Amino acid sequence: MLAVMRMIRIVVLLILAAALSFAADITGKWTFTVDLGGQGGTPTFEFTQKGDALTGMYHGQFGEAKLAGTVKGDKIEFTFGSEAGSVKYSGTIESATKISGTCDYGEAAGKGTFTGVKN
Repeated sequence: MLAVMRMIRIVVLLILAAALSFAADITGKWTFTVDLGGQGGTPTFEFTQKGDALTGMYHGQFGEAKLAGTVKGDKIEFTFGSEAGSVKYSGTIESATKISGTCDYGEAAGKGTFTGVKN
């Protein structure tokens, strides 16, 4: 019985360690490849992460804009306002240097997908 309890503790600790390893800090410069159904671009983002809070800057086809969002585990969400209106990104942090997900540029360009790599 004691051996089973030790084994359960070890498994729980391994699961917790794996979960904590996904809490990556994505602070830095990133280049995204955006596909909006045949159109798109390669905007760059400068992220600053403090805990779950995400701030930074967007640089791309719609100018420059401050962004704000969250990072929770391996999930990222952020928005920014541009001359085209409000833009929203939602995705998954796949590794310390790769993010992918969906984006919504509203009426200006529609919805699409993105992949991002850390520079």
